[in-house]
Amino acid sequence: MAMTNNDNQWWKKAAIYQIYPKSFCDSGGKGTGDIQGIISKLDYLDKLGVDALWLTPIYESPMVDNGYDIADYYQVNPDFGTMADFDELLSKAHQRGIRIIMDIVVNHTSTEHVWFQSALGDKQSPYRDYYIWKDPVNGGAPNNWQSKFGGNAWALDEKTGQYYLHLFAKEQADLNWENPKVRDEVKKVISFWAEKGVDGFRLDVINLISKQQDFASDDMGDGRRFYTDGPKVHDYLQEISEAVFQKYGSVTVGEMSSTTLEHCQQYSSLDGRELSMVFNFHHLKVDYPNGEKWTKAPFDFLQLKQIFNHWQTGLNGKGWGALFWCNHDQPRVVSRLGNDQQYRVESAKMLATSVHMMQGTPYIYQGEEIGMTNPGYTELSQYRDLESTNMYRIMVDEQGVTHDDMMAILAQKSRDNSRTPMQWDDQAHAGFTTGEPWLSVADNYHDINAKSALAEPHSVFYFYQRLIALRKEVEVITTGDYLDLYPQHSAIFGYQRRSETQTLVCLNNYYDQPVSCELPNQLPLDQADYILGNYSLDEMKAVEHQQNLRPYETRVILIHH
Repeated sequence: MAMTNNDNQWWKKAAIYQIYPKSFCDSGGKGTGDIQGIISKLDYLDKLGVDALWLTPIYESPMVDNGYDIADYYQVNPDFGTMADFDELLSKAHQRGIRIIMDIVVNHTSTEHVWFQSALGDKQSPYRDYYIWKDPVNGGAPNNWQSKFGGNAWALDEKTGQYYLHLFAKEQADLNWENPKVRDEVKKVISFWAEKGVDGFRLDVINLISKQQDFASDDMGDGRRFYTDGPKVHDYLQEISEAVFQKYGSVTVGEMSSTTLEHCQQYSSLDGRELSMVFNFHHLKVDYPNGEKWTKAPFDFLQLKQIFNHWQTGLNGKGWGALFWCNHDQPRVVSRLGNDQQYRVESAKMLATSVHMMQGTPYIYQGEEIGMTNPGYTELSQYRDLESTNMYRIMVDEQGVTHDDMMAILAQKSRDNSRTPMQWDDQAHAGFTTGEPWLSVADNYHDINAKSALAEPHSVFYFYQRLIALRKEVEVITTGDYLDLYPQHSAIFGYQRRSETQTLVCLNNYYDQPVSCELPNQLPLDQADYILGNYSLDEMKAVEHQQNLRPYETRVILIHH
């Protein structure tokens, strides 16, 4: 059974920890993580204080896209263990008060799935209409839509002469949500895991499930405007929510690709008709100059603040967002926006505070809580990510980028930056495995690891532990509105959260030079206290209007009305 809780809004004060099982902990010597490895670290996660674990996909899969190409929704991938292992994880997590959230991928299946295998080459298959098939146009693809992974989004079934749609890899065929049988299958899949006791679901690219049915070519782009936040997407989510999520009390978070605030207000509407909360990625494109990911570039600080302001004010009182810097597709934030050398500890704490004091549900990606960094790979052979190696080939072989420049870009932007094995201790391979790890461990594991973090009272780990606890103790973090105090300041990200009984001010210096700011005059500082900081707050007894911040300093001030 799922964990019961008198408060079905438990997730509003919760912190959720993302596990990428392949890189978390190997219980043996095969070099890849597994479910028993996760079980062995539950006490560590309990000590951190997280409320739930989100597991990226552990289903049967050919692993073309790291498990996001599911071949059987009802089976555990043997690489990770057995269903008995999963049941044990669920039980032992629940014993510690930790919930389990499963990743569910229902925009597409693997082409190895029995539905697709039946549909391939057979127009009469009962599963043919589970997918999206179109006749050729002018002897080629039905339209000019592009795959998110590059190239045209249509692949030919030579036996029938029709094309099937794949918005991602050609081995990931898009499901036809117009077919009510597909929606019934989705309900069955989610119900199966909910019946087991799974507490919630993270829904992969869920805002792409409804496509415009004329499948017109896009004379303005790659086709995404015809399937992003599509015509029936809200109807479909309400149907699934009513049949399954509401029935089981599941918490749900939707991954939203290229979405808008207006749609997310509806997806995460406080009436609970669709989803509990939404992921959006706009703030993680501030180091993509002109939208270009594959270039080495600094981040746009003012734009970062503008985006947070847009989403914080826009969702307040209307919807609910997920707060995060890191996941399995993003570089390590302390290397990306902080200083992973001289000020690694200070900047890791500052960046954490920046998002944890906002409204929403914070997500912590494995290793973030000990300040893990990008690995700084120097050889192309060290990379495993298909997107990274493809981009190297395209940019070096076809666009004339030099090897050295491309290696610098990969060191900043590759998804493998976050997929390196979790650093548990200073033993061989950081204690991740007794074998040879599938991806090289970062060289700094001797200094940056969970064992040393637990032994150091002022470590990044204990700072995250405090952030998680504060969300439960300080009501304004959950309920307060949001005001950007210094939108044009070139170094300080400072904002105010205000409710009827409390005001919280969060000040963050994003750079390695001391800076100053003035607190708003109307704040009654005689009732103010410093409740958190990444430097010693002992010398700062009284809160004053003039605030002098040291490099990468963060301060949180609480005022009771």
